Amino acid sequence: MELGGRRNADLRQLSIVLPAFNEAPNVEQAVAEANAVAGRLVSAHEVIVVDDGSSDATASLVESLARDDARVRVVSHPRNRGYGEALRTGFLAARFDHVFFTDADLQFDMAELERFLPYVGTVDVVAGYRVNRQDRLARRLSAYAWNLLVRVLFYVPVRDIDCAFKLFSRSALVEVDIQAVGAMVNTELMVKLGRRGASVVEVGVHHRPRRAGEARGASPRVIVTAFRELLRMRSQLAALDSRDL
Repeated sequence: MELGGRRNADLRQLSIVLPAFNEAPNVEQAVAEANAVAGRLVSAHEVIVVDDGSSDATASLVESLARDDARVRVVSHPRNRGYGEALRTGFLAARFDHVFFTDADLQFDMAELERFLPYVGTVDVVAGYRVNRQDRLARRLSAYAWNLLVRVLFYVPVRDIDCAFKLFSRSALVEVDIQAVGAMVNTELMVKLGRRGASVVEVGVHHRPRRAGEARGASPRVIVTAFRELLRMRSQLAALDSRDL
């Protein structure tokens, strides 16, 4: 989708974080799309690919891109550490005042980042939600149940908490101590930012079918880890609240 390429004076520099695990079929195009879109929207940007211990050519492909383009950086984990750890690594490596992340699987159209521009400078977080989500039924059902559970446990009024298309002000993001190793990281970010009074606006973004590579977000191991981390965070936050009474 090609939008107009307008700029927002409050968004001059942007760090783009792309977590990637075995995304060799997709990562070069993901970086190219990120560069093209950011090049139209901001005066300076960086694309940080976090290779989370891939066993394919993901890291070497991005390293090759980085040799020819100073805007591209790769940070590699020696082993697979999980989605949350990959995002944490990318956020720590980010240098600019606004930090955007999406996945390297090409299921989102980077051009839709332009839809976020009207809100930059007025809110702390612009969170995408998927319009016509293009995942299998089982994954959509598990996502619905997860969103409902998060709303009940933490009163977070976000319709698609795991949507991997979010823009943060760096000043808000650095206040969050990310502890989640796996897929619970989106929930942790939004819950902790909400408790700190961060302002959030939601914007609909289109979702594309995965055309290459393998989705792992609904694997039993990922789901079990997410539930374990969710319960641990709820316990930790309850303990903090009880001390404040």
